Amino acid sequence: MTEIENADKESIKYAMRRTMYQGSTMVNICDLDLVGTTLEQGELAINLTKEYFQQEVIEYFQAENLLQKCDIANLVGENIVKQAIDLKLAKQVSIKRIANVPFLMIFKFQHGR
Repeated sequence: MTEIENADKESIKYAMRRTMYQGSTMVNICDLDLVGTTLEQGELAINLTKEYFQQEVIEYFQAENLLQKCDIANLVGENIVKQAIDLKLAKQVSIKRIANVPFLMIFKFQHGR
């Protein structure tokens, strides 16, 4: 994956849901064009529902802010996973693909909580 060009950043949109999970801020972010689709691979089927992912629609720079501040991130899609990698929040080896769509889960461990 190569870094996203500055001109492209302004056109990127995501579906996002923010929740609290065991005292931690969790964000679920999905490339907007994937919402409402079902990914199938073998016997596995994953529904990327609006109810789960789309509390609101956000833009690239909002996602950057959320990714840097959250404790847990569940990410689905080429753009959002690429953005997390560009921010050095994860490494390529951590990316899983289902039906050729990238998935990435990030857990930030912090001491002293």
